[in-house]
Amino acid sequence: MEEKLKSIRVNNTWSLADLPQDEHAIGLKCVYKVKRDENDAIVKYKARLVAKGYVQCPSIDFEEVFAPVARLESVRLLLAIAAHFG
Repeated sequence: MEEKLKSIRVNNTWSLADLPQDEHAIGLKCVYKVKRDENDAIVKYKARLVAKGYVQCPSIDFEEVFAPVARLESVRLLLAIAAHFG
């Protein structure tokens, strides 16, 4: 986890901010996973820092949802269009 927190600080993907008055903070939790190879030997330990989103309320804590995910079909279509028009 120390390595993950160091990476977050080095990449400037996190900054400390003051909480507005009459607002509540959303907690964080660490999710750990063990990566193994084909022989079931431990390759590395991975950690993620995630927000406890289940305490959020729509229209109060957020207005819209954004998930940076693209379907493979969409990527293929975009590449085909780009190849067609050069």
